[in-house]
Amino acid sequence: MKFKKSLGQNLLIDKNILKKILSLTSFKNKNIIEIGAGTGNLSVEILNLKPKRLICIEKDKIFSKNLKTFFKNKKNLLVLNGDILKLNLKRLISSETIIIGNLPYNISTQILIKFIRFNPWPPKFKKLIFMFQKEVGEKIIASMGNSNYSRLSIITKSRLKVLNFFYVSKNCFLPKPNVDSIVIEFQPVKRKDINFKSIKSLEYITNVFFSNKRKMINKTFKKLKIEHNKFIKDEKIDLTLRPERLSESLFYKITEFYEKSQIK
Repeated sequence: MKFKKSLGQNLLIDKNILKKILSLTSFKNKNIIEIGAGTGNLSVEILNLKPKRLICIEKDKIFSKNLKTFFKNKKNLLVLNGDILKLNLKRLISSETIIIGNLPYNISTQILIKFIRFNPWPPKFKKLIFMFQKEVGEKIIASMGNSNYSRLSIITKSRLKVLNFFYVSKNCFLPKPNVDSIVIEFQPVKRKDINFKSIKSLEYITNVFFSNKRKMINKTFKKLKIEHNKFIKDEKIDLTLRPERLSESLFYKITEFYEKSQIK
């Protein structure tokens, strides 16, 4: 079997890890969407747990065709051949849906952001269980003060709570990737400390701050044209700090203030 590097095809073949992933939550009588079903290793294990319905999304036409043949007698399984980044997911997601996937490394962040951008919020899906490249996953789960703390941490935690995570060795895949992986379980949340209106505003603010990561934040406030002394004073913001020294909460407040400053 030929694997396509362009589609990030690294199939999880370790049964113990498959079972560990599925032990994170209950799948019985639930609607499940699996992203990147590949050869169906995880799909088979999900079906054993008696879900209400399983939708497998697979971009590779050959894998997709093989899955349809392999699962042709399964009435509660639907195989969709398509690009997860282009699909209208809202049509597929019903209440309490669990979304799971060993994500292609090259687009894993884009997939996560697609779910974070769901509108209205909170969404219908109940949980996300995703596998990322270890380095990317550590940026997602990092907190302020950790060297991996990044705009990805701030954006993710604005809408998702990290419930669990564990590492997976590269030896558990075929073909073997160059890096280890991490499985993260998320739950959508509506945070009380968030009053900004658009998640895209937070994406913009964090992008401006972290693209000047080495510079003190006073320069970024100037660039954003929000050098409002009262706001900075009220929030006790030290303008000599660098972006990684600001808390998630403070980024949410800056985003809210920025949005208000744009209404003229």
